[in-house]
Amino acid sequence: MDIFLALGNVLTDPGLLGWVLTAAVVGMIAGAIPGLTASAAIAMLLPLTFYMEPISALAFLYVIGKSGRYGGSISAILFNTPGTAASAATQIDGYPLARSGMASKAMKVATISSVIGDFTGDILLIVGVGAIAAIALSLGPPELFAIYFAAFVVIGSVIGKSITRGLASAALGVLVSTIGLDPISAEDRLTFGVFDLTNGISLVPLMIGIFVLGEVFAQLEKRNASVEFVDDAQGQAGKARNRLSWSEYRACLPDVLRSSFIGAFIGILPGLGSSIAAFVAYGEGKRRAKNPDTWGTGVLEGVAAPEAANNAVSGPSMAPLLTLGIPGSTIGAILMGVFLIHGIQIGPTLFTTSRELIFNLFACGLIGIAMYGLIGYFGAAWVGRFITKIPVKVLYPIIFLTSFIAAFASRGNLFDILVMVVAGFGGWLMKKFDFNPAAFVISFVLAGGAEETFRQSLLLSHNGLLIFVTRPVALLFLIIGLAALIFRARALSQQAKEASLKDA
Repeated sequence: MDIFLALGNVLTDPGLLGWVLTAAVVGMIAGAIPGLTASAAIAMLLPLTFYMEPISALAFLYVIGKSGRYGGSISAILFNTPGTAASAATQIDGYPLARSGMASKAMKVATISSVIGDFTGDILLIVGVGAIAAIALSLGPPELFAIYFAAFVVIGSVIGKSITRGLASAALGVLVSTIGLDPISAEDRLTFGVFDLTNGISLVPLMIGIFVLGEVFAQLEKRNASVEFVDDAQGQAGKARNRLSWSEYRACLPDVLRSSFIGAFIGILPGLGSSIAAFVAYGEGKRRAKNPDTWGTGVLEGVAAPEAANNAVSGPSMAPLLTLGIPGSTIGAILMGVFLIHGIQIGPTLFTTSRELIFNLFACGLIGIAMYGLIGYFGAAWVGRFITKIPVKVLYPIIFLTSFIAAFASRGNLFDILVMVVAGFGGWLMKKFDFNPAAFVISFVLAGGAEETFRQSLLLSHNGLLIFVTRPVALLFLIIGLAALIFRARALSQQAKEASLKDA
């Protein structure tokens, strides 16, 4: 019943509805611009929310994340350039459809599938999050530290192409988070005598640097690359080819429903994210298809499956954040910062202290899905044409300057601009050398909670580190983390062997 009351609250609040509508449009455009991800847009707009009501701030950024995931499909289909990593699988069949004059039909399939996947993920979140929170309330510091440990290992080993570089990115995030004063002894840690570092590294300029400036620097390297826009076939024949019939979409429904649950399951696991969900769903759809050889040549099911999966991740990825304080994605890490900035303590007690706010946020998410669905179904092609008219030489300098203003506005401190620039170069170098910026930022956010629970566990223990293996739940999560590492290593080894056999 809470969700129906929340829907009533949101629908009768014109101001909140306005923020949700704005977020649906902004996220769609940001996701559709090649290189500018939803994470980058959220990081850049985060300082704007400092002066908003908590529910408006959270809803604005949450819906940008949702519509941004969908917006990536616009550039994947129309430009053959995925706007986000999660849309790369959509590009495989979406662009051939566009090349054959059916761009609008592909966009309609992507929109409906994204909406169904997103609604499925959110409904599963709303139904199941209370039970997860109840379980989380029974966990003590050793169990919570074991969950943090498993999250570090899974995030570091699963994201990216290399386990070593992924774990190194996660370790670097933990190291940077320790800069400042020790929370118990108040001794300097890694400050090197610099006064501005005694308060630690602020999350906002760090994220703006990693996600926004890092991407601007990367785009500067590609500034001479041309982008091809593929429009619909013209005339009455073109309109007829782009009309989506019920029989055409009904054939996609099994893939959409299966992919929605695949995406929801992957979403609840910290670190895996929407790009992995999209490729798993695409692979499973192709494996089950009657004519798998046609996948990749422009089939509607090849657009529907990844789009349903990558949007179904959105809701469930909030479950570990809201119940355990562990962000499952980069967008979750940024939202965690918003909760903290507005003085809202996330974790299992969140549902007793801020229950109305959380269900209002869920309601905003559902309404945001409906809004980006309607806008996308009738206007995705227009958004694509609008983006082609924005000169890159104008867009990225504006983003660059906005980043400086946003970093300074977070605390009114010039040192934060220096942090942002250094983080920007760091993010650019990470991408260039296949390290993982997302693993770095999520680990940076998690490290404080992990340190706190680790110290609390040792205070409770009479046997030192053995407390983590003598408590069953803690031991289970340690095993899960190590098992994920071993399975990932075996999978990469198998891929390397297959690649060497093909080359031979």
